[in-house]
Parts: sequence; C-alpha cells; structure tokens
Amino acid sequence: MSAKAPIIVWFRQDLRITDNPALLAAAETGRPILPLYILDEESPGTRPLGGASRWWLHHSLESLAANLCERGLQLLLRRGMAQVELSRVVQESGAAEVVWNRCYEPGAVARDTAAKEMLCAAGVSAESFNGSLLIEPWKIEGGQGAPYKVFSPYWRRLRELYQAPAFAELPQSLPAAKELMPDELVGWSLLPSAPDWAGGIRDSFSVGEAAAQARLAKFLDDTVVDYPNNRNRPDHADTSRLSPYLHWGEIGPHGVWRAAAAYLDKGGAVARGAEAFLRELAWRDFNHHLLFHFPELAVSNWRKHFDGFPWRDDPVGLIAWQQGRTGYPLVDAGMREL
Repeated sequence: MSAKAPIIVWFRQDLRITDNPALLAAAETGRPILPLYILDEESPGTRPLGGASRWWLHHSLESLAANLCERGLQLLLRRGMAQVELSRVVQESGAAEVVWNRCYEPGAVARDTAAKEMLCAAGVSAESFNGSLLIEPWKIEGGQGAPYKVFSPYWRRLRELYQAPAFAELPQSLPAAKELMPDELVGWSLLPSAPDWAGGIRDSFSVGEAAAQARLAKFLDDTVVDYPNNRNRPDHADTSRLSPYLHWGEIGPHGVWRAAAAYLDKGGAVARGAEAFLRELAWRDFNHHLLFHFPELAVSNWRKHFDGFPWRDDPVGLIAWQQGRTGYPLVDAGMREL
C-alpha cells in the first residue's frame, strides 16, 4: 500500500495522548493518523456500561477529542460491533494499518483476536501494544511456568522484573487522515437526563487526562505520606482516587509508577507511603493476571465452596442496600458515596 495510506489508532480504555504506545507507534510511521473510538455494546462477551461509566465515558471522549484536536487530529466516533465498524472505517479511509493498546478481559481478548484476523485477511497490518498494565499476564510466571495465585510472591517477582519504560514525547503536530462522517457524541445519550443524578460525580471528579495528572500530583504531594496508615480508613480521604482515570486510561500505569517512584528517594514516611502505593498499583496488575489466566473468574467463584452460599431473596432489602438505607451507617455511607 501507499506510504500515504492512513493508520488507524483504535482507542478503547486508553483515552489519553500522553504515554500512549499505540498513538506513539502511529506517529513514528509518518502516515496520516485516523483516531477512532467505537462504542461497542454488541460484541459477544461485552458487558453493558453502567450509568456512571457512561457519564464518565462521555466526558472522557470530549477531553480526548480536544487533546487530539490540539495536535491536528479529529477523533472519529462510531457505534456498533467493533469488527464490523472497524472494517467499514478501513474501507472508507483506505487505511493500511490499525494499531491499538491491548485489553485483557476474556470478551475483549476474543473481540481483538477476531478483529486482528479480519484485518490480516484483508491485507491490513494490525499491531497491538501494552498501554494498560505494568507487566502483561504472560510475562510474569511463578514456579514451573504456572501463573501466580497469591499476591505476595507475585509482587516480589514484579518488583524484580519491572522497569518503567522511558517517557516518549508525542510530536506537537501530527499528520491527519481525511475526515470521515462521525457519529455525534450527544446522539449516544450517555448522560443521564430524567433525572440527572450525576451531580455527586460532577462535584467529586473532573474528567480527562489533565485532571488525572493533577489528581496524581496532588495525591503524591499531599497524601502519600499518610497512605500506609490511612488508606483503609473510610473516615479519611487518603486514597489516590485514581481508579476511574486508570480504568479509562486517562493516565497510564507506567506514568503513575514513574511519578510515585520518584518519591522513594525522599526517604522516611514519604518513601514508605510511595512504596505502599506502588504495591497497591501492582494489585491492579495482579487482578488482570488472574482474570487472564482464569477467565472463569468473571462468572464463577474463586473458591468453589462459595457456590453454595445461602443468598437471601429480599427485593426490598436489595433496594435499601442500593439506596444506602440499610440502617448500617458504614454500609450506607459507602453506597451513598458510590
């Protein structure tokens, strides 16, 4: 294919331009870049997004689109089964390559495998990268090549193996592919309207890449010193609050690690706090490790004796729990905060 044929960057749970391996790889080719996000609610194994996730996704896509625009690119939005929409965009754009950052849930692995096979059969190059984990599940093994099942030995091994990759700067201006007809984000109806229940989230979080970086910096400067003692205290706001940013990929784990590791050199309580935080960041990788090697965890109990757990059929009690009205203050406070 022509060297001027576009390259598609397929965004998924990596809604950032900084520290994004797939986007960096696309920039290095020199080809015109077509950023693409597909809202896929149809592929087998896809779990429907909850209301809060839909709210976050709307604002995260707005932020990503603005950041890409500053580099000269327009984010293309499409909705439908990923494999079908990806094929359409390849045909419409004449793209020669598609790149993306990997996802690790069982349904996502199946979706991406099918997409790669489809692209290769069509003569389109497809390459994926690690933009979401410190170490991917197949690159860290226990004794005799078996996957880890216990966190402590996993953490020790990760600490031995992991080296954060050097930061690579994305060019300020990128060549853009021709614009295609996009879906309108507002037409996806991701935001609540009747009623608009999202006031609490709006008051608690700012969405997007810049907000993620600011949240990390504030946590490390103000809170990490007390993190080992206070992270399990529900009456203290001493957690990082980075979970939604990491989930949607508005910040990457390598960047978080590099920033936190810099505080290890400060010594004393700050260093102990940074080490405790890095350990918790590795818990996120460990859970992906388990889900990748034991995909039945998505639908089955890890310990089989819980299969006989005596669940209570209590619709009224369920609603009370969902609304934070059980009468147990700690439970209700947690549910209301969610």
